[in-house]
Amino acid sequence: MVIKEYMIAYPKASVIILSFAVTLVMTIVTKYFTNQSRMKELKGIQKACQIKLKDNKGNPEKMAEIQKEMMACSMELMKHSFKPMLITFLPIIIFFWWVRGVYTMTSLGGSWIWYYLVAGIVSSIILRKALKVA
Repeated sequence: MVIKEYMIAYPKASVIILSFAVTLVMTIVTKYFTNQSRMKELKGIQKACQIKLKDNKGNPEKMAEIQKEMMACSMELMKHSFKPMLITFLPIIIFFWWVRGVYTMTSLGGSWIWYYLVAGIVSSIILRKALKVA
């Protein structure tokens, strides 16, 4: 298998490439399986609520009301993000199981996951901006 040989020969580069590829797939799934306009609207509401919270620091009743609204937005955001997670969960679990087996034979050993996480976070930030994903 050519891919496996490349992964063993160049473990750091291959972890970064794999992380970018997985993040790209997950970002595309998120973009097309969620209501992007509603998610952007909810994030806007949350930002407005955060500003209101700062403005009403001395008023506990108003703060409780604002926090209730923020919680409702958070719950709806979580509901929207659940669908892409369900779609990608099993393939990602299988992928990680396979990758772990490959990288235990390399110089990275058990530290490959840290390279993957850092590359995934950076890739996610870049791809979400580039693909305009909420």
